[in-house]
Amino acid sequence: MARTVADALVATLADLGVRQIFGVVGDALNPLTDAIRRQDAIEWVGVRHEEGAALAAAGQAKLTGKLGVCCGTTGPGGNHLVAGLYEARKDHAPVLAISGGVPAEQRGTDYLQEDTPDLLFRDVAVYTQTVVAAEQAAPVFRQAIAEAYGKRGVAHLNLPPEVLAAKMPEDVASMPTLRPRPPVLPDRADIAAIAQAIDQAGSVAIFAGEGCRHAISEAIALANKIQAPIAHTFRAKDLAAYDHPRWIGGVGLIGGAPGVDALRDADLVLMLGSDYPYAEFLPQDGKVIQIDERAFVLGRRAAAKLGVVGSVGPALEALIPLVQQKTDTAFFDKVTKARHDWDAMLDKRADPARSADLIHPPALGRMLGDMAARDAIFVIDTGEVTLWSANWLRQTGQQRILASFNNAAVGTALGQANGVSALDKRRQVIAACGDGGFTMLLGEFMTAVEHKLPVKVVVYNNSGWGLVHLEMEEAGMPAAAGTKFPNLDFAAFARACGVEGFTARRPDELAGAIAGLLASPGPAILDVFVDPAELPTMPHITPAKAVKFGIGKLKELVLGA
Repeated sequence: MARTVADALVATLADLGVRQIFGVVGDALNPLTDAIRRQDAIEWVGVRHEEGAALAAAGQAKLTGKLGVCCGTTGPGGNHLVAGLYEARKDHAPVLAISGGVPAEQRGTDYLQEDTPDLLFRDVAVYTQTVVAAEQAAPVFRQAIAEAYGKRGVAHLNLPPEVLAAKMPEDVASMPTLRPRPPVLPDRADIAAIAQAIDQAGSVAIFAGEGCRHAISEAIALANKIQAPIAHTFRAKDLAAYDHPRWIGGVGLIGGAPGVDALRDADLVLMLGSDYPYAEFLPQDGKVIQIDERAFVLGRRAAAKLGVVGSVGPALEALIPLVQQKTDTAFFDKVTKARHDWDAMLDKRADPARSADLIHPPALGRMLGDMAARDAIFVIDTGEVTLWSANWLRQTGQQRILASFNNAAVGTALGQANGVSALDKRRQVIAACGDGGFTMLLGEFMTAVEHKLPVKVVVYNNSGWGLVHLEMEEAGMPAAAGTKFPNLDFAAFARACGVEGFTARRPDELAGAIAGLLASPGPAILDVFVDPAELPTMPHITPAKAVKFGIGKLKELVLGA
C-alpha cells in the first residue's frame, strides 16, 4: 500500500540515520507530526521557539557532519527558523528545514500566515522548494538532501498539508548517494611543489582550521618532521590537547600572541583547511601555501604563492614522505618560549586568588574547563564569554568545542547544546553563556527540562552586553546606556523549572558551585556574578587603539555613563 508523503519523508530520514526532528507543532504540519508519532525510529523534540529547533539541528550537524532536521509551520513558524539556520549556513553544516505551507486553494489570496517561503529562505538555503504535488515529492526530497550534503548547507522544503497527507507514488531513489562528501584528492604535481617549497624554507608554521578535523594526526606528523609550530583557528582549538608541544594556541582576539607572531615570522605558512576571515592576522607577502577542498577560498584571505584543491588528510598523507627532515629547531624553540610566557600570563589571570571579593571571568573559564569531563562538549555563546572560554579553557583533545564560529550570533549556545545533548544524554554537555545571550532564548531551557536533556548552563553574569561595551570604549566612545540591563535570578529560574540552580558571587564559592552543577543529574544552571570591568587579553592592540580605549573610559567617567 502506498505511503503518504509524510510517512515516506519520515522513513527516508530514518534510513539516513536521523534520530530527532526539532520543531513546534502547527496545523499545517499535522500529517508530518502524526507520521512521526506512528513510528519509533525518529523522536519528535518539541521546542519552545522555532529558532531553538534550527539551532538544535545545526548543532547536531556541526558536531557530526550528518543531516540535522528542524520544522516550523506556516508563516511565522517557518520564519522563526531562519535566524537559527544561519548557524548551519555559515558553518557549512547539512540541515534540512521543513516549513508547513498554506493549502493550495488559498495561495495567492493573502491568506492567514501566507508568505513566499522560497523567497524567504533563498539567502540562508543552498536549496529551497515548495512541493505542490505528491508526484513531485520523491525527487525533490532526494535533491534537497543531496544538496544539503553536497553543498554543506541548508536545504528547505515547504510542504502544504494536502501534499503531506497525499499518497506518494514512488520512493526516494538512489538513497546510497545521500551521504557526506568524501575526501578530495589533490593533484600530485601540487603536492610535489609544496614539498619543494617546504624544503627550501628555513622555517615553517602551520595554521590549522576545521579542515584538519579528520587529519590532525597527519598535521602533527608533518609538524614533527619539519620542526613547525601549529597555530589554529578557534573552531580547530579542540583538535589537539592544550598542552601538546606543537599546538601553540589560537590567532587573533580569540587566541594569543605566539600564534600571531609565528605566522608573521615564519618563512613559509601552510594554511590547512581554513578560510580564516581576519586577514589582518595572516601574512600578505605571498609566503602562504593554502590547501582546501573549496577552490573558491584559495587566496581569498592571504596572498598565496600556491593554492591546492584537496582535503587536508589525503594531501598530507602524500606530502609527508616527500619532505626532507628538518633538524634546525631555532624557530620552533623561539615560538615555544613565547608560548610558555603567554601561558604563564594566562595562568596568573586565571588565579581565583587575584581577588577576595570578585570572580574574574578567566578564573571561571579555567576552572570550568579543568573540572569538566575529559570528553565533555562545550557549547560557547558569542560575546565576551567567547574570549573567556577560548583563551582560558584547557581542552584535553577528547573534548569538543562548538560555537557560533562564522555567524557569531548571540543567544545560540543553549539551542545548539540541546541538539547535541539529544544525540547522547550520557555525555556531558556544557553551555557557556553570557547573561544577555542566555535570556534571548530562555524558553529553550524548558526544552531541556521537558526532554530530560542534561545540559549544564553556566551564565557569566555581568549585567550587560560586555563585548559591545568594550568595542565602544575601544573606538573612543563612552559606552551607551543600552549596554547595561537588569537580570532575573537565574538559579531561581532553574528551580522554578523543576531542576537545580546554583549561584556563585565570591571566588571561594566558585569551585563548590561548579562541582554541584556538574554533579546534577539533569539540566541545571549556574549563575556566576563576574567582574564586569575585566578586560580580555588582546595581543594585537595597537597604541592607537589603546589611546582610544583610554579616551572612552575617560568619557564614561566625565559623562557618568
